[in-house]
Parts: sequence; structure tokens; C-alpha cells
Amino acid sequence: MNFKGRDIISVRDFSKSDLLYILKIAKEMEKEKPKLLDGKILATLFFEPSTRTRLSFESAMFRLGGKVLGFSDEKVTSIKKGETVWDTIKMAERYSDVIVIRSPVEGSARLAAEAASIPVINGGDGANQHPTQMLLDLYTIQKTKKKIEGLKIGFLGDLKYGRTVHSLAIALCFWKVEMYFIAPDALQMPEHYIKELREKGIKCHKTSDVFEVSQKLDILYVTRIQQERFPDALEYEKYKNAYRLDITLLDHIKKDLKIMHPLPRVGEINAELDDTEHAVYFEQAANGVALRKALLALVLGKEK
Repeated sequence: MNFKGRDIISVRDFSKSDLLYILKIAKEMEKEKPKLLDGKILATLFFEPSTRTRLSFESAMFRLGGKVLGFSDEKVTSIKKGETVWDTIKMAERYSDVIVIRSPVEGSARLAAEAASIPVINGGDGANQHPTQMLLDLYTIQKTKKKIEGLKIGFLGDLKYGRTVHSLAIALCFWKVEMYFIAPDALQMPEHYIKELREKGIKCHKTSDVFEVSQKLDILYVTRIQQERFPDALEYEKYKNAYRLDITLLDHIKKDLKIMHPLPRVGEINAELDDTEHAVYFEQAANGVALRKALLALVLGKEK
């Protein structure tokens, strides 16, 4: 399967065979390959704050022998002087071999891919898509549960603005899973996603009560309430403490439930759950390095 030169923009750009191949290469990338991308340069263009996505991409590139340039704050770029994103991309492609972009603007990654003649990877565009997080989430589910098929997966928190949830839910349609969406009505999974999932034969359930469904779940995917996505600060204040999971959750779950979170967390998971066998969110974050090593190698045609 040839990914060389390919952009990674949306979950909708992948087939099931694409996803399985990427997961296979990610597993191989857990081994050290210090010279695989020797001489290659990654440009990280982050117009929005990031910790895990940016650092794991940089770690992945360094571990493969490549180099990194870029920025993590729009204020230090010529965008503040009026330069367009298009021109920024046209400049960056002349300094690098592959670009990772994150922006608060939906569609910005697709625009960057149209501007660039080198591969562009979407590191998150607004509330729209986060395909590399989706891939590392699939990788984590496969590693921890030894399968994806047949699982019952709950999504809890901000499902309206949660791009990680949107991307992962669509990707999971390739497997026969059952999904539970747990959120206040105002933050529920957008109806057009529910409609699409059901049209693809996925059983979907909506509730605001985590304990109503927790004993059925194999995976509980928790997300924070995203202050930066709310157009109204008062609306955020109303919902910011909607869910606070603590050790009492363990009385209401299956013994092999795994709790995931794309991080950062802001109180929705108490630290007392961290050392339980159910918590895999830090392992999930660590999996980002192997997964992103795989993507960089694939789009540069160097996976072997």
C-alpha cells in the first residue's frame, strides 16, 4: 500500500484497509529506527495551543533521525503582519519535506494541502477533524482490548465540539461496534453524525447519565468540556463540571473496562483513577509517538 506523498486530512479519506495498514506500521514503529528519516525535515505549524500532538510529532521525527522546524504560537509569525495562511504554507513547503498544521479554523488543513506540493498532516482543525488522534485512539483500543470488532464504546463529555470524538466515531463504523453518547443535551453528539452512524448500521444510544450505561461498556472515552470552543462564557460555566469521575465509578463498571482520554483533562477524571488497571490515557498519549512515526514514514515513502 502506497501512502507516499499523501495528505492526512480527514477520517473520511481512509478505507478500512488503510486504517489497518497504518496500525500495522505503527506496531512496527515501536522498534527503534534511528536513521529511517535521516535528512528529512518536518515543519510544525501550530496556530493553536498543543502539547501532546506537537511534542509527539517532534519526538517521532527526532527518533527517526529527522529534524524539526516550526512555531507553536501564531503571534511570532508573519500572520500577525497580515500574511495569509496560504502564503505561510507556500513558504514552509520550501523549507521542509512534510508539514503538520493545527489551527482553530475548520477546513484550514484542507486549504494547506491544496497550497502545498509536499504532504500535509492535519493536527486538528477547529471542532472539525483530528485524524492522527483518531488513529492513535484506534491503536490504543486494539492494543488494550486485542480487538476492535464487537466492542461497546461510550463517549462522555463535550461531544458537540469534540473533534476527537467525531473522527473516532466515524472511523469505528468500519467495525461492528455499539456506541453510547453520554452528555448533557446541549453538548450531545451532533445529530448529523448520529444519522450517519445509524445509516452505516451502527447501534447508537444517547444519555446524560454515565451510570445508566457504564456496566455495559468495554471502553469509556472521556473528553473535557472545551472552554475555547464555547461562543458564550456563561454557557461554559454552566457545563464545565458536568462530569467528575472518581473511584466510585469502579462499583459500576465491567472488570475489564478501559478508560481513555485524549487529554488534557481539567477535572473530569480524578487522579485517584490513574493507578487503576482501567486507566490507559497516559499509555494512549505515549502511543502517539509510534503512530506518528508511522504516518511520517508512510507519507515520505520510508516505512520500510
